[in-house]
Amino acid sequence: MNGSMDDLYREVILDHHRRPRGHAPLPRPADARAEGKNPSCGDELCLELACENGAITGAHVECHGCAIATASGSILAELVPGRTPAQVRELAEAFRVAMHSPDGVLPDALEPGDLEVLTGVRKFPARVKCALLPWITLLSALDARDGGAAAAPATTEV
Repeated sequence: MNGSMDDLYREVILDHHRRPRGHAPLPRPADARAEGKNPSCGDELCLELACENGAITGAHVECHGCAIATASGSILAELVPGRTPAQVRELAEAFRVAMHSPDGVLPDALEPGDLEVLTGVRKFPARVKCALLPWITLLSALDARDGGAAAAPATTEV
């Protein structure tokens, strides 16, 4: 990353860390829930989703951890409402692939927003798990929902 990208990266991460989105509780009981842990860093999060008419209508992400995990969860909370579970799965998988690729490019068609800035973390392999934790936990919540286990939260460890 060049200097201006480094500055943008820091600014976006710090903004989402200081003022995390999706921190407010959902207005009604969650349709899907999962917990995630990253033992190597100590990050822990609880993720809840509200779904209606085939789309995700809200995300609540409560993260206790490093700035990268908190920022990633905050970005997730901004990006998933209004998308279908299939679209969210596609975005999460594209992010996972980008985090492990040399170029870190996310398809523009997925409208990744601030998530694209987080791909810069891939240069720090120890922090990739921090960035991926909310997204892997999201997939666990969707899997639990699809399996009819929304009341029993899934726990994911990265």
